[in-house]
Amino acid sequence: MQAFIFLAPGFEEIEAITVIDVLRRAGIEVVTVSIPDEDDDEFWVEGAHGISVFSDIDFEYANFKEGDILILPGGQPGTNNLNAHNGLKRIVQEYYDQKKCIAAICAAPLVLGEMGLLKGKKATCYPGYESQLIGAEYIKDQTIVVDGDIITANGPGAALEFALAVVAKVKDTETAQTLASQMMVRK
Repeated sequence: MQAFIFLAPGFEEIEAITVIDVLRRAGIEVVTVSIPDEDDDEFWVEGAHGISVFSDIDFEYANFKEGDILILPGGQPGTNNLNAHNGLKRIVQEYYDQKKCIAAICAAPLVLGEMGLLKGKKATCYPGYESQLIGAEYIKDQTIVVDGDIITANGPGAALEFALAVVAKVKDTETAQTLASQMMVRK
């Protein structure tokens, strides 16, 4: 099991780090992939709130062929930086075409929406980005929406539930429930 999570300048730290932590607890190999801008070090990526994370690999050197899921954290300007990266969109399209899992939280579902990948699917996002979920059935009152191989979530407060939904989808529900219990997650 291998997951790729993309860190672009201005990513939402809680959405990325929570997912990394929970997936690793579940025994899923997580590869953090930097999407640096021209002025950045290729491995250090600064989040929206000034927390810098050292990524495992730069996008240009990553091999996505063996992966099981792509994860796009939100945040601004992180989401816009993801959306502007043509190489990332190429990989997202490949995963979509191969019916591999793609997960996006907060504003990041707009990347999928603008690519046309949410047409006819249920999805959620951070309030104010609904119009960019082109062709999707926007689900306002759910923090997490799973529709086929696409998982979307609505914001930082949903990060833990989002991570557990990813574990349930790519590994199994029992592992997600066990982790929730061990981490004392209460609903």
